[in-house]
Amino acid sequence: MARTPKSFIREILKVTENPEIISFAGGLPNPALIDVEGIAKAAAKVLAEDGRSALQYSTTEGYLPLRQFIAERYKKRLGFSVSPDEILITNGSQQCLDLIGKVLIDAGDHVAIERPGYLGAIQAFSLYEPCFHPVILREDGPDPAMLADVAGRYPLKLFYGVPNSQNPSGITYSDERRREIAGILEGSGTLFIEDDAYGELNFSGRSSPSVREFLPDQTIITGSFSKILAPGLRMGWVVAPPEVMEQIVVAKQASDLHSNYLSQRIAFEYLCHGDIDARIRTISAAYRNQCDLMIRMFEEMLPESVTYTRPSGGMFVWLTLPDGISSTDVFERALRQQVAVLPGTPFYVDGGGQNTLRVNFSNATPDKIRTGVERLSAVIRELQDA
Repeated sequence: MARTPKSFIREILKVTENPEIISFAGGLPNPALIDVEGIAKAAAKVLAEDGRSALQYSTTEGYLPLRQFIAERYKKRLGFSVSPDEILITNGSQQCLDLIGKVLIDAGDHVAIERPGYLGAIQAFSLYEPCFHPVILREDGPDPAMLADVAGRYPLKLFYGVPNSQNPSGITYSDERRREIAGILEGSGTLFIEDDAYGELNFSGRSSPSVREFLPDQTIITGSFSKILAPGLRMGWVVAPPEVMEQIVVAKQASDLHSNYLSQRIAFEYLCHGDIDARIRTISAAYRNQCDLMIRMFEEMLPESVTYTRPSGGMFVWLTLPDGISSTDVFERALRQQVAVLPGTPFYVDGGGQNTLRVNFSNATPDKIRTGVERLSAVIRELQDA
């Protein structure tokens, strides 16, 4: 526990509970886009027609029709076949990371992760005391030469990455980079952990290929309904090869027996009788508009010395401040102006990122984006001119 960092995001969210504060700090979906009425109808139907069963204990692997739905969606969306037996339902995709850590990581094992990397994965894996090896994230994905060097020098248990609209940077791997990663890892004992929480939230409507397509026997995929349905349902899943899945099932049995069965039934009922593709298009279009607005505001208001990513999906923009400006100072001063951002340091396992910020655009109205960016820009300019 002494080696495991607190979730900086969860701590900041406590601060931003004040409704007067404009928060770009968390990674929350826009509540206006959650289909409360549709989920309520699905819940009412499940309870009315099969309530006693839905409120009972269930299997560790999860509701079979829901796993079949996920398998069929992979075939439809990404063109590869996966058996429902290779899918396990979890309490959000964060639990996937914990289970993967339990099964794969012993103290001192070598683990590669993007730089910057997802804080939730850093926290989950840190419990099992690995040696982290950060791989720099370029505009089109992880630096292949650096990954090859790390993989050549250390017996990597796994390489964890978020290929689509990465958290925190918003970067999406190019197709070429996905193939290169697969080529570097192929035939080794290293598993690629493909966190695909944001894969369906791409602004173009085009799905990028899964790394599994190029590395089928060494890829574990994690998925989530939090971004496309509702995070409060706590529904995620993991796709793993049979020999790994067998151990993940045992780890989950020891952890919580099974995921929330009522939520599984409600999610399946909703997915079967609603148009999830239309809902995803609505969410993606709204996020694209919010992202475009934020980028335009950055172009107009931020100093030229500040650089930022231009996401093609997801929920985040990554800012790099000029040398000498601390993201912690920006965070503290911005909070006094009632706008919250997330300093980048928790996303680095090697102590970097002191001049970086993660900014969320999904959970803010256009008016709040305008006002919040104005306040943030004023803080950055004040620090730059000091």
